[in-house]
Amino acid sequence: MHTTTYRESRTRIETYFDRTAVQAWTRLTSDAPVGRIRATVRAGRDRMRTTLLDWLPHDLRGARVLDAGCGTGAFAVEAARRGADVVAIDLSPTLVGLARERLPADLGAGRIDFRVGDMSDAAAAGPFDHVVAMDSLIHYRLADSVRVLGAFAANCTGSIAFTFAPRTKLLAAMHAVGRLFPRGDRAPAIEPVRPEALRAELAREAGLARWAPARTLHVASGFYQSQALELVRR
Repeated sequence: MHTTTYRESRTRIETYFDRTAVQAWTRLTSDAPVGRIRATVRAGRDRMRTTLLDWLPHDLRGARVLDAGCGTGAFAVEAARRGADVVAIDLSPTLVGLARERLPADLGAGRIDFRVGDMSDAAAAGPFDHVVAMDSLIHYRLADSVRVLGAFAANCTGSIAFTFAPRTKLLAAMHAVGRLFPRGDRAPAIEPVRPEALRAELAREAGLARWAPARTLHVASGFYQSQALELVRR
């Protein structure tokens, strides 16, 4: 399951979010003031999170949800407030620790099990009614990302919603600008994907043979460019 390219990407992501960018992500995922560029990223992430929540049933009581790549836990909290039993996992012990610190007391009937680890391994903790992977696959090569989606599908009975970075001229230009920053300040490279290439790869993945693309939405907010895609059982 875990190819060499997947493991290499996972190591870079873990290092970045657990060491290099902890302070930046702590501020970005809070309501603290941020600069203009990061404000557009925050707004984009907020809109994307709202979209993925809107794709889930409003009443999640009795449902199990996997938040794959939970970061500081914002999505997990909102799903739990709808009554879901959420397994929220992230590679970064620091971000998971921050998520636990921020956990509100008013979750109602829902609950969250925060874990540190690999999101594809967490799929074995299923079955899940829904799996959500917001901006957690965008740093992996297309083939590796689709294999992870296949692992989700093996233990999911309802829907899988994930995001990818659509290959556009604007995104390519932003990548070029990003290469001007000092190496230590750079985020792990995003792997832009052509939507048609993604759909072709999804169709070839044996683990997704009984799944089909459904809703999709592109969110563009300054330096935040991401597209959501929902998979549902045929």
